Amino acid sequence: MSSNKHSIVIVGYGGMGSYHAQLIGENDHVEVAGTFDLLEDRRNASAKAGYKAYASYEEVLADPAVEVVLIATPNDVHKDIAVRALKAGKHVICEKPVAMSSEELKEMMAAADKAGRVLMVHQNRRWDEDFRVIKQMYESETVGSLFQIESRVHGANGIPGDWRHVKAQGGGMLLDWGVHLLDQLLFMIDSKVVSVSSNLSYILGNDVDDGFEAILLFENGIKAIVEVGTTNFITLPRWYVKGIEGSAIIEDWSLNGRIVTRNHASERREPTPIRAGVGLTKTMAPPSEGSTITAALPPAAELPDSFYNNFAAVIEGKAEPIVKNSEVLRVQNLIEAIFAAAENNAVIKDFDTYEDLKPVQSIGEAVK
Repeated sequence: MSSNKHSIVIVGYGGMGSYHAQLIGENDHVEVAGTFDLLEDRRNASAKAGYKAYASYEEVLADPAVEVVLIATPNDVHKDIAVRALKAGKHVICEKPVAMSSEELKEMMAAADKAGRVLMVHQNRRWDEDFRVIKQMYESETVGSLFQIESRVHGANGIPGDWRHVKAQGGGMLLDWGVHLLDQLLFMIDSKVVSVSSNLSYILGNDVDDGFEAILLFENGIKAIVEVGTTNFITLPRWYVKGIEGSAIIEDWSLNGRIVTRNHASERREPTPIRAGVGLTKTMAPPSEGSTITAALPPAAELPDSFYNNFAAVIEGKAEPIVKNSEVLRVQNLIEAIFAAAENNAVIKDFDTYEDLKPVQSIGEAVK
């Protein structure tokens, strides 16, 4: 192993664990020191890939050469694995969702603080290009100030895998894809969520949700509609946003999309009525010729660094984490609010920890 790379052991060498191994292998700052998995076939796969397959988790924790434990297991055991690693003096990278509840996450954060080690959650979809395009549009007001954001992922293959069907192991789509979409929104929109309503789908008859819809209202006036579906044989766009000067759409992860904005240089003319069904309408008629401008999507906003480069810089004391635990806790609180809203058919308020994210500039400001 290279002496100038931080050594990582991957706990859970399944689909995500092996994907992490691939990403780490392409990085200049971290490297895979080995793996640990309870299943023999995965230990064999790890050894075949050229990694040391530890015989037990105790062996991982006892190895002084291991700096970092990366957790890619089912969700219900994240907390215990992380806390044990932190107490053993290891840094921790944890797959999302970081824990089964906000209380579990608080235990993990406390263990990291006590051990003086870094706990960082792999909210990797902050780096997705489609999201960063929307983030750029939001920050630059490409279609004017946004007032509605619709974020969706749709599939038609049902719930994948095995444990993702099991509630006790943290299965379901809200904890799978939902945590990504919600994290993106809260990372982008600097405002408090003042209310949330939701419904969860159990159409496939599983113990866990096979999809959900949530409506978030932000204090700054933005409405966000978030939807995950696994029974959608025709998919809706990945993103649809409305601003006071236009609209934009991103159809898919290949960034097929466009922007349509108001043309202020054009003389305003009343739309020509069209026949709609058995009636006429001006309201729903297309804009008059020349009154709008269609353009390509803008370039994506840049994040300061990649996930693993940032993680390495954080444990070296050279940078702040791009994914902060206070932000992860805020997402966890939102997830719990969505579950509660769906279960009680209610609008949930006063759950957001947004104010806790604001740094206090001075004692005088804190008093104010």
